[in-house]
Amino acid sequence: MMPLPEPTIPGQPWTALAPMQDVTTLPFMRLLGKYGAPDLLFTEYFRVHGHSTLEEHIVDSICHHNTGRPVFAQLIGESLPDIERTVAAIEKAELPVAGIDLNMGCPAPKVYRKNVGGGLLREPSKVDEVLGCLRAAVKGRFTVKMRIGFDCDEHFEEILDLIEKHKVDLLSLHARTVKEAYRSEVHYEYIKRAVERATCPVLANGNITSVAKGQWVLDETNAAGLMIGRSCIRNPWIFRQHRELFSGEQVFQPKLGHVREYVEDLLMATSRPDLNGQHHINHMKKFLNFVGLGVDVDGQFLHDMRRAKTKDDLDAICDRHLIDNGRAEQPFPDEPIKGLVARPNCETSRGCAW
Repeated sequence: MMPLPEPTIPGQPWTALAPMQDVTTLPFMRLLGKYGAPDLLFTEYFRVHGHSTLEEHIVDSICHHNTGRPVFAQLIGESLPDIERTVAAIEKAELPVAGIDLNMGCPAPKVYRKNVGGGLLREPSKVDEVLGCLRAAVKGRFTVKMRIGFDCDEHFEEILDLIEKHKVDLLSLHARTVKEAYRSEVHYEYIKRAVERATCPVLANGNITSVAKGQWVLDETNAAGLMIGRSCIRNPWIFRQHRELFSGEQVFQPKLGHVREYVEDLLMATSRPDLNGQHHINHMKKFLNFVGLGVDVDGQFLHDMRRAKTKDDLDAICDRHLIDNGRAEQPFPDEPIKGLVARPNCETSRGCAW
């Protein structure tokens, strides 16, 4: 197995950005570079099928993220000839990737119905073929992100054996089934089982909501590191905070005023020539659905934000809830406020739910 790039702080657990469609884009990676990038980055997935090409916006995120961190290119698909062709295309383009990652966990129905992403977990024999194909095609690091099963853990141990058989270099395990999506509690005991069985490093994924939760998960599972997705949308400082925790430094505690600045950065990061006016504001709401989980216990920010139609509306709402009347100095909670729900409109994104 090929060793992974060293963490930013050698000897400490890895932190990794979970791949999220419509989120882990070039602008968001750059934004995390400003707030504190993780040790490892993972891209949105390249779709692999008979007519697929390397999507330009994902190539851009690989080549121009400017964080100084290694980035892994994620693939989703099950056609062996097209997988081989896509890996060859990445190598021919000399993309500066640290490795190739296979998506075996996407819980979006429109994805798993095609027997890709989380849908692969229903057929260990197909998993065997795909892993074998990728291990033979990838000259460098080959990694996998998966869940514990499709609708139960029936094939979990068998698929772990296949991870070993094909000498996967890193396993990122989201400890829910595909059908549980993001609704259930995370079954961290499966991560511990994977750590005990696998010879490759295992990253723990699923509801890593704060540095305290991250440390608890590491203690509970003995994982080699943490992969964080939706929580870094709410709290972009979370990777920095983990590094500070691991090194024994004082952990940065953002205030609502810092969150107001982050919202402005998000507005800039999500600006595109083809996304104007209310369309841009509606796209922003996907991010603010998570940010709002830490603003007020009664959910008034979420209520007001979801009704914004213009940037002026949104600016006024953010100012009122985040900086006016001394709110700028109020601490931003470490954990999401219980009882609030993000409600992202995942089915309208380009692929997998966040």
